[in-house]
Amino acid sequence: MDDLNVPPGPGAPRGLRVPAGELVEQFSRSSGPGGQSVNTADSRVQLSLDLGTTTALSEVQRERALCRLAERLSGTMLTISASEHRSQRRNRTAARQRLAAVLRDAVVPPVVRRSSRPTNGSRRRRLEGKSRRSETKRNRRPPWPE
Repeated sequence: MDDLNVPPGPGAPRGLRVPAGELVEQFSRSSGPGGQSVNTADSRVQLSLDLGTTTALSEVQRERALCRLAERLSGTMLTISASEHRSQRRNRTAARQRLAAVLRDAVVPPVVRRSSRPTNGSRRRRLEGKSRRSETKRNRRPPWPE
């Protein structure tokens, strides 16, 4: 098994490189239909990475990842399972790709919305709507006695 390379993206401009020693792979039998002597190979893969101790993330990236992935974590351990293929090798590849995608999405910095002034058109439309509503309500009033 070799290092996991995460392609560059927002939050990780040079990408990430997770050392192979920090990834834990476990293999088990995949569920699914079958009869006698079917699905006896250990083709399901569980790929785990401890986000709390990994050297692949900076402190800022670690905080973002732990915050964003909190509901998927067991402690600080992130586990990805893959069992959609019949071969163990293809499931290993799928799990590694999925882990890379999860990490890339987890380290993206939050988008901060900067407030701006309302445009002249939006201000004009808002005031016209208010005056239309006012006119409607004025027309519903009973006439004044003279």
